[in-house]
Amino acid sequence: MVLLLSLLLYQCGNQRGNALIVDPNYYAHCNSCHGEDLRGLAIGPSLLAENLKYGNTVERIAQGIAQGYPDNGMPGFVDVLTEDQIKNLAIWIGEKRANTSYADYKIGKSLVVPDTVINSEQHDFRLEVIADSLDQWPYSIEPLPDGRFLLTEKRRGLSILSPDGAKSALIEGTPKVYNDGGFHPVGLIDGLGWMLEVAIHPEYEENGWIYLTFGDRCEDCNAESRYVKGPVSLCKVVRGRIRNGKWIDQETIWQADIDTYTAVPEAATGGRITFDEDHHIYFSVGGKKYTPKPPGNYEAYLGIQDLSLPYGKIYRVRDDGQLPEDNPYVNHPTALKSIWTYGHRSPQGLEYNPVTKQLWGTEMGPRGGDEVNLLEAGKNYGWPLASKGMNYNGTKVAYGKYLGIDVASVVIEEPKVDLTPSPAVSSFVFYHGDRFPNWRGNLIVGSLKAATLYRFVVEEQEVIQQEILFQDLARIRDIEVGNDGLIYLLLEHQSGGKLVRLVP
Repeated sequence: MVLLLSLLLYQCGNQRGNALIVDPNYYAHCNSCHGEDLRGLAIGPSLLAENLKYGNTVERIAQGIAQGYPDNGMPGFVDVLTEDQIKNLAIWIGEKRANTSYADYKIGKSLVVPDTVINSEQHDFRLEVIADSLDQWPYSIEPLPDGRFLLTEKRRGLSILSPDGAKSALIEGTPKVYNDGGFHPVGLIDGLGWMLEVAIHPEYEENGWIYLTFGDRCEDCNAESRYVKGPVSLCKVVRGRIRNGKWIDQETIWQADIDTYTAVPEAATGGRITFDEDHHIYFSVGGKKYTPKPPGNYEAYLGIQDLSLPYGKIYRVRDDGQLPEDNPYVNHPTALKSIWTYGHRSPQGLEYNPVTKQLWGTEMGPRGGDEVNLLEAGKNYGWPLASKGMNYNGTKVAYGKYLGIDVASVVIEEPKVDLTPSPAVSSFVFYHGDRFPNWRGNLIVGSLKAATLYRFVVEEQEVIQQEILFQDLARIRDIEVGNDGLIYLLLEHQSGGKLVRLVP
C-alpha cells in the first residue's frame, strides 16, 4: 500500500508546469535496496552520504543507474528505464542530496541571519545585517563612492540606502513600475513592468550617470497586447542622474521594437548590467517569448535562436547607446547589431572581469541545467536546443525540430560550471578586494531556491574548485563588493528583504 501511494505523483502546480516532487521509478526500483528515505538499508548504501563511492554528480549517478555495478550487487537499468527516466531519476536523487525541492522556494520559512562565525576553507566570516526593512522583492544594489547604496525593488522603484541601512524615499521621475502582478502557489510573484538592475558608470564621480534596466510596459500597443487584451513589456535600458531626490537627464540606451514586446512575465528577464574597461555596457534580456508547440509545453521558446529577435541575448553597446563597430553581428544582414551572445534562457548574473578582460554570466536552466558561462563574442549557448537539465514535464530539452533547426549543425558552447540539480543560480561577483585576500579572483555566486552562497576558483578560463560558503539561509537576489572590500548580499523574503554583508 505504501508503494502504491508513493507511485501517485505529488505534483507542484506552478508557473513552470508540473514538477515532480517524488520520482516513481525510485519507489518502483530503488527503495528496496536504498530505503524509502534514501538513507540506505543492509543491501544498499545511503544515497545521501556526503560522498558517493562512484561520484556525486548527476552525470555519474545517471551512469550508475544505467550500467549498474554488478560486482557490488547493483543491477543496471538501461534495459528497464528510458534515457529520460534515468536522467530524471538521477536529478531527483541529486535534488534530495542538495536539499533542494520544487516544493520549497525559500520564501515562507523563517529568516534568521546567524550571529555565529561561519568557517570556510580560506576565510572565516560572519554575516552582519545592514538593512532589514526592505520590500519583499528587491532586485539590485549598487555601491556608491560615498558608502551609500543604490537600491531597486521590483514593484516599487529606485531609492538610496545610507551606510547604516536607512532607506530614502523613492527617487521621483524614474521609469514607471507596476505592482499588479499575481502570486503563484509556491509564493513567488509574477508581473509586467518591474524595476530591475541599477549600475553606475565607471566614471560616475565625474559624470554622475546611473543606468537602469526595467520592464517597459504598454497596453494596446502591438498585436500581442491586443490579442491578450492586456499589457506587454520588454526590457529597456536608460541612463539618468539623481539631483535633489529626482531622476533627471534621462536618455534611452537600448530599446527593442515595440512589436516584439510580450505578455510573458518579467521573472526570466534578467536585465543585468556590467561595463568593461572601454566603457562598453553589456546587458541581458532573457527568453520572454515562446511558441505553444508542442501543445501545452511552454518551454519551446521562439526567437532565442533567431538573431533578428531580441529574446535570450546578451547585448553590447557604448555607454551612450551607440553601436560598437567590432560587435560580432554588425555586418549580419538581419541580426540585431547590438547582440554579443545568444541562446540564453534566464540570464540572472552578468559580470566583466577587469583582470582577465572576460565576460561571464550565470543562467537558470529548467529542472537542472543551471550554468556559469564564459561569454565570448558571437557564440551560441544553446537554449532551447540543448541543456544538461530536463524539462519540468520530464522530457529532454531538444526543441530544434520544432523550431526548424538542425541541432547537429549548431556549435553550442558548454558551460564552465553545470549546476545540476538546479539551485536557481542568481547574481555573482569576481572578488578583487583586500578584506578576503585568499578569495581574490574567485567567483562568489548566489542562488535563490537553494539559498546557497558558492565560491568558485577560476584558472585559465576553467573553474577548478568549488566551495559552499553557507546554505539554506534566504534567496540571494544580488551580490556586490562594497568600496570597503566587504561582500554585500541582497536577500529577498516574504517577511521583508534584507541587505547583509560578509565580514572577516
